[in-house]
Amino acid sequence: MSTTYDVSGMTCGHCAQAVTTEVSGITGVTGVQVDVETGKVTVEGEGFTDAQVAEAVDEAGYALA
Repeated sequence: MSTTYDVSGMTCGHCAQAVTTEVSGITGVTGVQVDVETGKVTVEGEGFTDAQVAEAVDEAGYALA
């Protein structure tokens, strides 16, 4: 399963790394791809919820748009 989210506030590679690290820690996530230019984060895996992704993105200092 692959789900794409819009994330606001990301501007650089450090932003992308912070989001990747936090989202990768969710149980069931097998891959995370961040595109800083478009603000898109694609999460691959199974068994995770939108709420878990939102919380992880928040923990990284950003928010789902």
